[in-house]
Amino acid sequence: MKEFIKVMKALSDPNRVKIVKMLQFRSLCVCELQAALQIAQPTVSNHLKILEEAGLVTYQKSGLWVNYSLTNGESSPYAATLLGSLKHWLHEDPEIERLIKVLPEIRREDICRK
Repeated sequence: MKEFIKVMKALSDPNRVKIVKMLQFRSLCVCELQAALQIAQPTVSNHLKILEEAGLVTYQKSGLWVNYSLTNGESSPYAATLLGSLKHWLHEDPEIERLIKVLPEIRREDICRK
């Protein structure tokens, strides 16, 4: 039951759900997520840590970048089921629509140049 509760708690925050929805489209670094969500970097990092501990998100280092992406769900049947379902949910939510629309314009090279 602990594993189930961990996944459910991870998805109980609107910003964490938004992160999952954005990661359905491409892997992103913290600065890109921060720019899209317009929240502080430590907050984004904390959300990613919670999602990672729940088996929903993984990361890969590439030089100076840390790229976050969705897991395949193999570590948890609850994570796998919810990730699969979330692909079909919330597309008509105005905030999700806005994030998906601006996502192609958010590029780490532009953000980190500032």
